Amino acid sequence: MRRFAGLFRSRGRLVALVATALVLLGAAVWSIDRLARTRALASAQEDARNEAMIIATSLQAELDKFSLVPLVLAEDPQVNGLLSGASDGRGALNRRLEDLARQTNAAVIYLMDESGQTLAASNWNLPTTFVGSNYSFRRYFQQAMETGSATQFALGTVSRKPGLYIAQRVVVDGRPVGVVAVKVEFDALEANWHVATHGVFVTDRDGVVLLASNEDWRFRAIDPAWASARDRDLDRQQFGVDALEPLDLGSRSGIGGAVAAPLFDTEQPIALDGWTLHLLADPRPRIDAAVANGRFYALLAIALAGVVVALGLYLRRRRELLGEALLAERTRTLSEQLNQANRLATLGQVSAGVGHEISQPVAAVRVFAENGERLLSAGRAAEAGRNFQQIVDLTERIGRITSELRRFARRDVAEPRNFPLEEAIEGALLLLRDRVERSGTALITPLAEECAVEVRAEPVRLEQVLVNLLQNALDATGPKGRIELSVVSEARFCHLSVKDDGPGLSLKAREQLFQPFATTKRDGLGLGLVISRGIMRSLGGDLSLGTGDGGAEFIMRIPRA
Repeated sequence: MRRFAGLFRSRGRLVALVATALVLLGAAVWSIDRLARTRALASAQEDARNEAMIIATSLQAELDKFSLVPLVLAEDPQVNGLLSGASDGRGALNRRLEDLARQTNAAVIYLMDESGQTLAASNWNLPTTFVGSNYSFRRYFQQAMETGSATQFALGTVSRKPGLYIAQRVVVDGRPVGVVAVKVEFDALEANWHVATHGVFVTDRDGVVLLASNEDWRFRAIDPAWASARDRDLDRQQFGVDALEPLDLGSRSGIGGAVAAPLFDTEQPIALDGWTLHLLADPRPRIDAAVANGRFYALLAIALAGVVVALGLYLRRRRELLGEALLAERTRTLSEQLNQANRLATLGQVSAGVGHEISQPVAAVRVFAENGERLLSAGRAAEAGRNFQQIVDLTERIGRITSELRRFARRDVAEPRNFPLEEAIEGALLLLRDRVERSGTALITPLAEECAVEVRAEPVRLEQVLVNLLQNALDATGPKGRIELSVVSEARFCHLSVKDDGPGLSLKAREQLFQPFATTKRDGLGLGLVISRGIMRSLGGDLSLGTGDGGAEFIMRIPRA
């Protein structure tokens, strides 16, 4: 009896021990699952915010590029002459608009008189030409005539393709005489979104989906109650639908069925008429991976004790290294995209000035050509030859400006090479010359022999940093300010500094100067200096703030050849 009693007691303790172990194991698994989910959700949210910001910045840069086209054309002499009746160059203007649309990838560029009648268009030779059509009923035309500029996203009346219309009023002798408009279509952008993300869409200030990675989402309203109260006639005219259907994000249509966690809807504002970019991110894969990894390591540790602990540490380190490598690769890709977006945004800011730089010699070419024709008719060939030589010089000047624009906007990153520092300085000043002259800022440049120092870098990226620093200096100094460029050469590095006589930087601004999204500008993103320092360090140099009193000084350290 004692023997059986002892056996029963041993079995009871074993059962209790097993039960306790199972309870502890269940609690451990539950705790690990919960911790893994929490961390994975936080990480997925942060990644979604960063990705939405990158996509929004790229879209904003694209919109800024197209916004400059009607601004420049509204001041164009050929456009003003046609609208005022001073000249009738419709054929030449049609071909010019056609070339400009091809260069900028705009869908259509067209010119309307004050009654809304289209006089010239880039699609003049197509069956769907706008020439002869009247668009006075369009909201963008009416608002542009009233306020000077307007935008509207709508369905094309001829092409039936959606797009953004950007309009600018043309004023001659103080009187509105017409409107220049550009239509931008986003088919390629939406196709890229469809491939690269779970779901992206852009809404207007009323919550109507205008752009989307899923074509079925377009022209739907994110607020069902508000969608039912809209003016159907206006919606039919603008969007081509009788009634806006609500966008059902709860069903996750087009994303991939039921999910273990809700999708993140990350919003990012776009500086255009109340637009907002929405990025839908699915945290399910990351949560599943985190939970699976947590359970695996927990069970492995319990089963194999010390050996498994060592193996777990090894696998964990290997996973961290792989994650760091993947993160580094993704960071490099995102950095390149942000760098290109910053370059295009900078290019957009200086394009108006460059357009002015080009319009002057273009007008002069026409004058010299007309004079040369008259001189040839009068038999004064020698004088006509001098006029034609002036035309050659002016076209070379235009060529230098347009070549610099193409080189600055190129996406491909070239390998570092040896070149004189003056090459980057001259390129930056060529892009900013008009703004410097208009601002009245005194710009002091280094001596020629100082700029002749050979450096090793990538010219366009070096020029990008210098353009950013010069634009910041122009913003800081204001009218009649003073900016000084100076060069100091050492054995291994060359130091190019940009110093202004503006109000300088506060102590708080200095501490946060190179932190992302820290800015003293009302409409700034706080990324210009961060990107510029990243470029300089990738070239083997650095960007730092000077310690002098008065104004602000930024010093570019560039490796010498």
